[in-house]
Amino acid sequence: MDFNKGWFFKLSEEDMLSKPISEDWQAVRLPHDWSIGQAYDTLHLEGATGYLPGGIGWYKKEFYSPEEGDEINSYLLFDGVYNHSKTYINGQLLGYQAYGYSPFYFDISPYLNPPGQKNTLTVKVDRSRYADSRWYPGAGIYRNVKMIQTGKFHIPVWGVFVTTPEIDGATASLAVQYQLKNDHPQTKEARLLLEIAGPSGEVVKKESWSISQSSGSKETHQKKVTLHDIKRWGIDQPNLYQLSLTVSVDGEKQDEYATSFGIREFHFDAATGFYLNGENMKIKGVCLHHDGGLVGSAVPKDVWRRRLAYLKEGGCNAVRISHNPAAEELLDLCDEMGFLVQDEFYDEWDYPKDKRLNTNEQHDDYISRGSAAYFQENAEKDLKATVRAHRNHPSIFQWSIGNEIEWTYPRNKLATGFWDADAGGNYFWNPTRLSPEQIKARYDSLPAKDHTIGATAQKLSAWTKELDTTRVVTANCILPSASYVTGYAEALDVIGFSYRRVMYDYGHKNFPDLPIMGTENLPQWHEWKAVAERPFVAGLFLWTGVDYMGEGHHREGSKNPRLRGARSGLLDYAGFKKRAYYMMKSLWTEEPIIHIATQKINKSTFKYDGNKKKVVERKPGAWKHAIWYWPETNQHWNYKKGDSVIVEVISNLPSLELSLNGQSLGKKDLKDFDDRIYKWMVPYGAGTLKVEGRNNGQLATQFLHTAGESANVRLQLDQRYLEDDGSSVAHVEVQLEDQKGFPVYHRDEELEVTVDGPLELLGVDNGSPTNFTHPSSSRIKTSEGKALVIVQSIKGQKGTGTVEIKVNDQSFRQSITID
Repeated sequence: MDFNKGWFFKLSEEDMLSKPISEDWQAVRLPHDWSIGQAYDTLHLEGATGYLPGGIGWYKKEFYSPEEGDEINSYLLFDGVYNHSKTYINGQLLGYQAYGYSPFYFDISPYLNPPGQKNTLTVKVDRSRYADSRWYPGAGIYRNVKMIQTGKFHIPVWGVFVTTPEIDGATASLAVQYQLKNDHPQTKEARLLLEIAGPSGEVVKKESWSISQSSGSKETHQKKVTLHDIKRWGIDQPNLYQLSLTVSVDGEKQDEYATSFGIREFHFDAATGFYLNGENMKIKGVCLHHDGGLVGSAVPKDVWRRRLAYLKEGGCNAVRISHNPAAEELLDLCDEMGFLVQDEFYDEWDYPKDKRLNTNEQHDDYISRGSAAYFQENAEKDLKATVRAHRNHPSIFQWSIGNEIEWTYPRNKLATGFWDADAGGNYFWNPTRLSPEQIKARYDSLPAKDHTIGATAQKLSAWTKELDTTRVVTANCILPSASYVTGYAEALDVIGFSYRRVMYDYGHKNFPDLPIMGTENLPQWHEWKAVAERPFVAGLFLWTGVDYMGEGHHREGSKNPRLRGARSGLLDYAGFKKRAYYMMKSLWTEEPIIHIATQKINKSTFKYDGNKKKVVERKPGAWKHAIWYWPETNQHWNYKKGDSVIVEVISNLPSLELSLNGQSLGKKDLKDFDDRIYKWMVPYGAGTLKVEGRNNGQLATQFLHTAGESANVRLQLDQRYLEDDGSSVAHVEVQLEDQKGFPVYHRDEELEVTVDGPLELLGVDNGSPTNFTHPSSSRIKTSEGKALVIVQSIKGQKGTGTVEIKVNDQSFRQSITID
């Protein structure tokens, strides 16, 4: 049962366990992130976690015991609470959960009041360590909560695991592993009914059988099932099956467990890369942090749906959940939409990272104590809970046991030779000068800590494979030359390289039996080029798919503005597409792509070479070393007469022609641009730039117009109809326009947003990393003429809602139907 409604919240350092719910408690519906509801403080809080506060929060909810009393088992399932949470029922402590990303549950049956009586559930969340992460984590019960009620002979939480060990053409043999627990006071015989529905909803298999178990026993069973005329789960056709397992005793239903699954097969080959359902393909992936921009870490499913839809449109086929287990709703969407998923367990192991400077620990203070502080005690529990909860998702094809862990064991860094006085190269762009044997000798000669990276990696891998051997185990290795010889790589089925494309050949030559892929890569053409040219590299994950909050480090005295987070995404905080998006789409899809950007020549990274009569890089070959952030350009065609402007066009078409007001400025060929960016130097003139090219005989055209003052607002909705479930959301994209209807990108205006009817305003954003407007504000200044408004339905309220945007004394409205 959905257990998200009816909660009350209070931010307080006082002990509120025995305090009743009163008027000063805030009524909330989960998921809830209290941190995003506070004000940014760029002077006193931490850029590492987005300049937002932590604190201690209390949640309370009252509910009634089931009328059936002792005949019912009740479990409380949390998908994630950030963090250090203690859960109480009627004042009795159920348990403590330190890690903020793994799911957990409690059997609350023994603690409930008699049938029909009221119970009080209390959750204390201690987020006083407000700099305990390298990114924005949020605070509170930020993922879904469910109540699970069963009879006494039942399937435990996460008690069904479906695999497809044999697939032969259109036939698949399923292995259904299921647990049964008999809490009756005597031996009981249960009747089980298994039903499987196909992707279209029709029942394709139905079987029943009986099992006898003694009182108090918990046993694991296996059931083999054969399906014919199967439809496989894949990137383009993510076909999902539904399995239902019903348990009955003496003709009465005790439990019904339902789970979706997919039929697919994949493998990695060290020489030829990745195969899904027999097809060799490249993994075109992005990394995603778990925040949703203005909604913080309590992300409505529809927010993820919009973001994933844009990434899918851009050719993305895989997602790495960095650097922690994913929310169940995000995995559901990846199943439904056809994304491969790398589910990652940890960012820290035995030793902490520096939350402010990203690498090895450089200071020790309470507020930055993260998951390393309780890793020894809780790692196995949290890892196994994640695997059990997530292993039926067909989208998951990799378990990642860690992210850039090597920094925290210093001899890994020292053994590589990159930091020697005579290294003679750049760690980022040069392969190591040392052989594996030399690195191993250096590593062994250096002093070791109490825990070694190899031993811990092999322990984590073994725990994972205790529960699931159908996926590969990988890790994101920042120092692969060391990881190969320290026992770390021996724990992996696929080794992931973090920003080490220059090491692909080294790894394949020296360790040819271990498959390689990029698991954290720059959003640049040169990164994809390195993968595309090497059949043995399975693919990559770009950093990142979407701009994320936190990791906004600011040095004292710096003239650069403070940032609310990182800006390396293909999409910005509001989900608007950036130049990197169009570059990757031009590489990852067959769709004809034309994207125009402009910049005054004195601000451009390019210059005009009069002798060669062409635009060239100011620093020749700089594109080969481009990192996360693209040079600043403009979307507009609004300059001053006499300005010399560089026009840059990203395209996958073999040739393009640029014209201004109908006059051709020259035709160019893609083969002449090593950086895959067409370039023209154009003396500015007001009017219309047109770029056109042909793709298989079909004409593709893109325009950029000189715009006037903003006179209108174009509102674009992603959904015009919402369910009255209190969780569905609609995104309203706002674009300024001039009197002719041309987009205005060169001017910004202050917008005021109001909603009425059965709608709630979740907040506003403009996508800019320097935007510190309170997310729940009703006012926002556009950035490059754009802004985003998110509204949500109200539980149980139907009707028509209206979103109104006021700008310059004008009003613009959109209606949304809620049913």
